[in-house]
Amino acid sequence: MRTTRLAALAGLLGLGALLTSGAAFAAPGDGDGKDGKRADAGTSFRTATGIEQGQKGTASASTGDYLYWSFPADAGRRPTVEATVKLPESASGASGAKWRIDVYDGLRRRQPCMYGMQARTATGSGPVELACTLRTVRAWSDTWADDPLPGTYYIRLTATGLRTADLGQPVTAEVEATSKDIGGSAAVDGTLGAPLVPGSQPSAGEPEDGWASGWWTDRWIWTGAGGVLAALAGVGGYTLTRGRGQVSSPSGA
Repeated sequence: MRTTRLAALAGLLGLGALLTSGAAFAAPGDGDGKDGKRADAGTSFRTATGIEQGQKGTASASTGDYLYWSFPADAGRRPTVEATVKLPESASGASGAKWRIDVYDGLRRRQPCMYGMQARTATGSGPVELACTLRTVRAWSDTWADDPLPGTYYIRLTATGLRTADLGQPVTAEVEATSKDIGGSAAVDGTLGAPLVPGSQPSAGEPEDGWASGWWTDRWIWTGAGGVLAALAGVGGYTLTRGRGQVSSPSGA
């Protein structure tokens, strides 16, 4: 009987240790992404790491590498991509390497930046800060135009102008994509049949509230308010301009 109790106690202690270690392994890591998950960069368009807007993408790489992330952008929004590159102390910037971010849409067309420091030469004064604000994403566009459309967008971060001796220097990088809701001023009379999203895109390839979430804009409010004001103006104009009925004269006058 005593042996049975000792065996049961040992089993409970072992189960408790297993659960404790399991909880430790299941705890969120020290990554920079949401829910403690790191969003380390991919090395091509096909292996681009998907991030959500507001989530930081990370990279521990070497100079000369091409780093890729992807994020979703919906119609009526103006995306901004920011990147920070930290160089080792040994890289004083004498190489003249220029770091650059480029943003591509779902058709892999490079989208121009409206403003922001898209490329910057590394110096020894600190990290390299980059930014690129795109044009407002349109819900529809002509086939010949290069307007940004709803779907997946790719971020590419790399250095150019490197000397051979500078290749392979360790660097760390962070990127983040955010967007501003432009509202009804960016609304157009048309929509795509489907957003430009590759079939192999990871889970971060869709906004949290779904695609075409911006169908309601302040354009509807102004349209409705204009209709109400037009109706009131019509009623007021009719009231002011209608003729008064003739007053009948007394009988026998």
